[in-house]
Amino acid sequence: MHMADALVVPIVAGTMYACSTLTAGYSINKIKLSEEARKIPVMGVMGAFVFAAQMINFTIPGTGSSGHLGGAVMLSAILGPYAAFITMIGVLMVQCLLFADGGLLALGCNIWNMAFYGCFISSFLIWKPIMGKGFSKKKIMIASILASIVSLQLGAFSVVLETTASRITELPFVAFVSIMQPIHLAIGLVEGLITALVLIFLYEARPELLWSGKEENTNKTKPGRLSFRKTIAVLVLLTVIIAGVISLFASAFPDGLEWSISKVAGGAELENEGGLHTLLAKLQEKTALFPDYAFRESDAALGTSFSGILGGVVVLLLCILIGRMIKWIRKRRVTPNE
Repeated sequence: MHMADALVVPIVAGTMYACSTLTAGYSINKIKLSEEARKIPVMGVMGAFVFAAQMINFTIPGTGSSGHLGGAVMLSAILGPYAAFITMIGVLMVQCLLFADGGLLALGCNIWNMAFYGCFISSFLIWKPIMGKGFSKKKIMIASILASIVSLQLGAFSVVLETTASRITELPFVAFVSIMQPIHLAIGLVEGLITALVLIFLYEARPELLWSGKEENTNKTKPGRLSFRKTIAVLVLLTVIIAGVISLFASAFPDGLEWSISKVAGGAELENEGGLHTLLAKLQEKTALFPDYAFRESDAALGTSFSGILGGVVVLLLCILIGRMIKWIRKRRVTPNE
């Protein structure tokens, strides 16, 4: 559901950048990395995992459309909403700058649409209440599906509102929303099932890695089947396999947003030319070393595998760096200079 720059005007894009930036600042102040030493490497590994998983578009039968994992619900169920939001920013930034996945002008919109609802709304209104009295596989399945559906419905509706506020006449509100919501309902159901499978694996392997919504993690009393290092190793291995191999078999159908636009706009390619649009498009062309997850001017499968693994590594390092910087900043605030 990555929005292109053509879907928004600068005033709308700027507003969403401001909303996303303020939420990021608030999240940084709420993260307690000093009390959870393991959270930083988990941020990196799960960020890389979500990056790889987003490369796998799955076909929505009977529609000619596809969807992919959003990842915000999964990350918030592991890291908590604040660290998850920062991790999602890292994922979306790498996708935008290195692979031209989503517009640079629309990055603030994409962060809000794809990260905010899954990290905060679904976490506090669905995951936390359901898990309030303890975890179980059944609860994880129910919460994952509900949270994924709700977050995608809200994200899809936000896309419609942003295009309407931008006065994209090719996408009238009623027609656009009537297409966007149903297709993302189907995508949300599939995402919920995938999210549940990953979270159930972690619940069995290292239950304390799941966010309980409480200051004290209620999962510490349940023994895990794997050590922390082995669990992380499994996640890293899965990330490499998904990014390097399974990504080659992703659906070629357009994703839910692209499909909805083609249905409403009659297949026309939307353009929104202007000074800022042109400037940022040229900037993105320079930063996107592997546009569309491929080598420049090449459709070789190796380009997809290389892009997936490289992107995963970049996200891993970026999220760890961000985590360490947050920890350092928080430590500096607590410990005044002598």
